[in-house]
Amino acid sequence: MTDTLSPELLARYADARMPRYTSYPTAPHFSNAVSEADYRSWLAALQPGKASLYVHIPFCRTMCWYCGCHTTVASREAPVARYLDSLTKEIGLVSRYVRGLRTISHLHFGGGTPTMMSPDQMRSLMQELRSRFSFEDAAEVAIEIDPRTLTKEMAQALGECGFDRASLGVQSFDDGVQRAINRVQSFQQTHEAMRQLRANGMTRINFDLIYGLPNQSLQSCLDTVEQAVTLCPDRLAVFGYAHVPAFKPHQRKIDEAALPDSDARFTHSRAIAEALVHAGYVEIGLDHFALPDDPLAQAATEGRLHRNFQGYTTDEAQVLIGLGASSIGRMPNGYVQNETRIPVYQNIVAGGRLPIARGYRFEGEDLLRGAVIERLMCDNRVDVGQVCEQFDFDPAQLLRSAKLGPLIADGLVEKHGAEISVKPHARPLVRSIAAAFDAHLAPSADRYSRAV
Repeated sequence: MTDTLSPELLARYADARMPRYTSYPTAPHFSNAVSEADYRSWLAALQPGKASLYVHIPFCRTMCWYCGCHTTVASREAPVARYLDSLTKEIGLVSRYVRGLRTISHLHFGGGTPTMMSPDQMRSLMQELRSRFSFEDAAEVAIEIDPRTLTKEMAQALGECGFDRASLGVQSFDDGVQRAINRVQSFQQTHEAMRQLRANGMTRINFDLIYGLPNQSLQSCLDTVEQAVTLCPDRLAVFGYAHVPAFKPHQRKIDEAALPDSDARFTHSRAIAEALVHAGYVEIGLDHFALPDDPLAQAATEGRLHRNFQGYTTDEAQVLIGLGASSIGRMPNGYVQNETRIPVYQNIVAGGRLPIARGYRFEGEDLLRGAVIERLMCDNRVDVGQVCEQFDFDPAQLLRSAKLGPLIADGLVEKHGAEISVKPHARPLVRSIAAAFDAHLAPSADRYSRAV
């Protein structure tokens, strides 16, 4: 077996729909078997230690047709203001139930477009969070930003509130691709947003790029990378577009005939990766790239990389508290997800209840398998024996249950005793390799994206 991906192997593995493994078990396995009462008791049982916060702002000015997030278009300010009132109430409710002292090491605002709110609303919300939770002095405070709508006043407010990392949606600088996804954003807009953020103390800035978009060509991918690196972002996340119109109806506005096929997607993804490495970025895990002095690159080098709902991270906290409609939290006991429908979320919070809609309670081998999958996704290798030792579990038993045979036969992984390593040429398929340890994976899962 040669150390290359043949067309047959590429077709078999790259077209398979696989989870991104930002959690284990993954979100499709959440159910209403986890209730608000469960979450209250889980919060109350937390022991002193670190925690992270995720705050979801589910509004945008316009809908990008590729979007897979929980968000809605708001053309007026009133819905955003009402939502922020409910979010503030939820913050108070959650903090009331957290009896054990938790020190916040990471705070991430996602969306949607968190900067949809006014600068004063941002200041008020951050004041509320800091009054309810104790933040580490070195806590990372991050936010997702649409450069098209960022104002000078908001950039100033973010600096005043202590934000030190921003993720800017770029996706592609190709005009034809931008029109096909309903997101027209000039290079100048992105440049100006970066200038404003840097001027207000934003020390780390990330870009999000996407391949697999309609009308995208190899040259347009490389042109986007060439323009992006001139702005010197600290990190780039390069995602494959997940076309799931059955779950995201607005994606039906995308012309499926204009989407690159599997071979083109793979070619584009590897060309982007090679161009970024050539530009001096370190390739991290499946889809992240960082400058060598970035904490993410350092964590990857030292084996301290982690993966959560925001992708690859340096966040080591075992507790993630989700706030806002659709947000997901992680407790030592399992996962919880808030109500997705904004009016229902607001009514529940108004009644003084935590807005939990569903979740998952860890059982059996879940934590063990999740740890193995995380190491594969982060390091492209895992010492199964070492992980099993942490859980007092027989590694031989776990390895017998793993579906490694075809992966070894196809030359994608190597197995030496209890050590599993992904071959360099197979690293783009690491999601399919991690799935060998997934005891919950359904034979057909249309809601997942292609492996590449």
